[in-house]
Amino acid sequence: MILLDASIFPSFTIYSTPLLVLVLQGFIFFALLATKYLKVKQTSYLLLSSILLITCFHQICYTIGFMSWYDTYPTTKINYYLVDLTLLLAPLLYFYVKSVTHPAFKIRRKELIHFVPGIIYILLKAYILIHDSSLPDFSNVQNGYLVKNLEWKYIDPLFVLLSSSQMILYLGFTFQQYYNYRKRIQDVFANTYKIELNWIASFLYIYSFLFIYNTIQVVIDFAIVDLHWTQEWWYYFFSSIAIIFIGIKGYFTDTSKLHLLSFDTKEKNKNSNKPIIKSEIDSKKSMIEDFINKNESFLNDNINLIQLADELNMSRAELSEVINNGFGKNFNDFINSYRIEAIKRMLQDGKHQHLSLLGIAYECGFNSKATFNRVFKKLTNTSPSEYLKSL
Repeated sequence: MILLDASIFPSFTIYSTPLLVLVLQGFIFFALLATKYLKVKQTSYLLLSSILLITCFHQICYTIGFMSWYDTYPTTKINYYLVDLTLLLAPLLYFYVKSVTHPAFKIRRKELIHFVPGIIYILLKAYILIHDSSLPDFSNVQNGYLVKNLEWKYIDPLFVLLSSSQMILYLGFTFQQYYNYRKRIQDVFANTYKIELNWIASFLYIYSFLFIYNTIQVVIDFAIVDLHWTQEWWYYFFSSIAIIFIGIKGYFTDTSKLHLLSFDTKEKNKNSNKPIIKSEIDSKKSMIEDFINKNESFLNDNINLIQLADELNMSRAELSEVINNGFGKNFNDFINSYRIEAIKRMLQDGKHQHLSLLGIAYECGFNSKATFNRVFKKLTNTSPSEYLKSL
């Protein structure tokens, strides 16, 4: 059994050491992301570094607690300075995803209103510190008069309710923004940018998990049973692991690729968005099929709706309508179906004797192994290797 020495700071235990190591690494990733922002001037890096900084900052109070700070210094005032910044974190999560999916996005004055609740809370905490520090017995206690009679009784319950409601609201808007963006990519581009979009999804799932876990923990602690500090430790351990994952993936995932995408499908011709008569769809389908088969447009791994519409001398809205209603597919599936058929022909012609399956996939317009395997399985209900064996 490990005995915990609760009288000396710092106390390195099985509880304090993992948090200390992980949080320190989190601050390193914050510095790396901030430095990267200074080099490339990409808003997303600034926002992600701010998110990491706040998440690490929230860990400090509990990390030093597990290291016996409060037992060694019973009159410490550090609780006054370690302010919960959740009211700032929620809008930062939303703006980070927006900065990744909207290349021109920058935080302007109108966006600052989202941070007003957090700023008010910080000012309120500052007032409590100034007031309590002016009292004569402040140096002999850990928590002063306003902390006990105002903050704990009234402000904290209101803060929990407000911050939880705000986080639900912002996470909801952020997920909506992400799914709308992913759908737009599938409707306009043949490359789904799976790596970059998976990173955004993972980022949102992680913070959603931490929020739900902490909410359940708070409800249990307040309404059911007082949780021991070793039981609460798991939330801070999971948060520390999340810090490292987000730091690594956020630093090395090149989301700037998404900034090169253009969704500008507006047409100068006023009649370009006029619905197509149903009887015209079949003739336009045949024309599109003939053009693609002749020119093999699908071999271009960067082909998109805008480019193909220009080549067909069609409006973008018109082409999109024919693909969606005529072929019953989005643009991504439409192009990939041609690629899969081309791969099948190459395999039937014995091209796999000279090229690997992945090499054939690249020849036919795919740009990643994961996308090739996923699409082939989706459209043929079998894997590429299984299909090859069946020939």
